[in-house]
Amino acid sequence: MPSQDPRRIVIVGAAGRDFHNFNVVYRDDPSAHVVAFTAAQIPGIAGRRYPPSLAGARYPEGIAIEHEAALAAICHREQVNEVVFAYSDVPHEQVMHLASRALACGADFTLLGPDTTMLHAGVPVIAVSATRTGVGKSQTARWITRRLRDRGLRVVVIRHPMPYGDLERQRLQRFASMADLDTAQCTIEEREEFEPHVAAGTVVYAGVDYAAILEQAEREADVIVWDGGNNDFPFIRPDLHIVLTDALRPGDADRFHPGEATLRMADVVVIAKTNAASSEQIAEAEDEAHRLNPRARVVRASSLVTLDAVDSLRGHPVLVVDDGPTLTHGGMPYGAGYVAAVEAGTVPVDPLPYADATIRDALAPYPHIRFTLPALGYSTDQLVALERSIAAVAVDTVISGTPIDLAALVHVPQRIVRARYEFADSGDPSLGAAIDAAIARLIA
Repeated sequence: MPSQDPRRIVIVGAAGRDFHNFNVVYRDDPSAHVVAFTAAQIPGIAGRRYPPSLAGARYPEGIAIEHEAALAAICHREQVNEVVFAYSDVPHEQVMHLASRALACGADFTLLGPDTTMLHAGVPVIAVSATRTGVGKSQTARWITRRLRDRGLRVVVIRHPMPYGDLERQRLQRFASMADLDTAQCTIEEREEFEPHVAAGTVVYAGVDYAAILEQAEREADVIVWDGGNNDFPFIRPDLHIVLTDALRPGDADRFHPGEATLRMADVVVIAKTNAASSEQIAEAEDEAHRLNPRARVVRASSLVTLDAVDSLRGHPVLVVDDGPTLTHGGMPYGAGYVAAVEAGTVPVDPLPYADATIRDALAPYPHIRFTLPALGYSTDQLVALERSIAAVAVDTVISGTPIDLAALVHVPQRIVRARYEFADSGDPSLGAAIDAAIARLIA
C-alpha cells in the first residue's frame, strides 16, 4: 500500500541544478522531504549545509550536503525512497551507474525535466546551451548580447549557477563592475564566466534562488540572455533556444547528459569551431544535429583566436594556461591558449614537472591534458598553487587562454600574454539572421 508519509529524497548534484530543482519542486511540497544533497565534480563543495534561509520553513536546520561517494550510506541511513539526479556534463553511462547505485538501495531514480523546472519570464528570453563544456557557448552569449545592445535593447545576462562559497551570501548575485567580482570573492571559474560580460558593460546575475534572480533581472531588461553552464538545459523557459555542438568533437552530442536533451530541444543548432575542423568533421556534426533534431535550423560558426603579443614569439618556449573546466570535465586536451601558441610558432612546454602538488593531484584524473596548464582556482589555496606552478616554469612568456585577466589574479615573474577568442557567423543560414527574426517576433 502507498505510504502516507512524505517521500524521503536525496538530490545528487554539483552546486547548481540540484539547488534549483529543490527550490522550484521540493521546497514547499509537503509530500516530499529532502534528507540530503550530495556533491560531485567540483572540489571542496561537500561538507556544507543548504541553509535554513534558503531551505524554507520546512527545514529549520537546513539540509546536509555530503559527498556523492556516501550515496549508498545516506540511502540506508535515511531510508531514502527516491534519488534525484541533478547535474550535468556527464556521460550517459555515468548517469546509469548512479541509477544502479540508487536502485540497489531500493530507491527510485528520477530525472526532472524542463516543464517541471523552468521558470517563466515576463520579458523575452534567448537561451544559449551546449552539448559539451568548452564548445564556445560563452563567447556566443557575449556576441548575441552585443548584437542586441547594438539594436538599442537593454540586455541582462543570467548565468547558470556556480555557488561554491557561502550559499546565503550567494543567494542573489548581481555583477555590474569588476569591484563587484572582487567583493564577492569570485573563484577563477566564476570570473571566467562573469568577467567578460562585465568588461563589455553587461550586467550579469547568478546565484542560488533563480526565482528571486529572475524577478530582479526583469526590472532592468528588455531581453534576458541565459548563458548556460556545462551542457544543462535552461532554468528559464526560452523564446529562442540556441544550442552549440562541437565540430571538433563529432559524435559527442548524443553521448552526454543532458547535452543530448538540449540538442533535441533546440530551435537553432550551431556547429561551432568550423574554422578549425575538417570538412568531414563538420559534415558529421551536421548530420548528427539533423538526425537528433530534424526541426531545428542548423548553422555554422567560427571561433576566432587572436594573441595580444606585439612582438614575435616564434621559436620561443612558452607556458600555456587554458580554461580549467574545458580541459577537465570538458575533456579537451587544449584550449584557445594552446591554439594561439601553435599559430604563433611558439614551443609550449610541459607544465606537469613544475606543477605544485595541489595542482598535480587535481590533474591526476585527467591524463589527456598535456602541454597546457588548466587555470584551476576553486579555492584560495588552489589559486596560490596555480601561481606557484606558473612561477616555477623557466620561460619568459605565459600565454593565457582563459577569458579573464589572469595577470590581475596571479603575481608571477613571467609576462602574461592573453589569447582571446570570439564568435563569428560562418555561412548562410546564419545565427545573426535567426536572432534578428526572433527579436522582430518578440519585441513589439
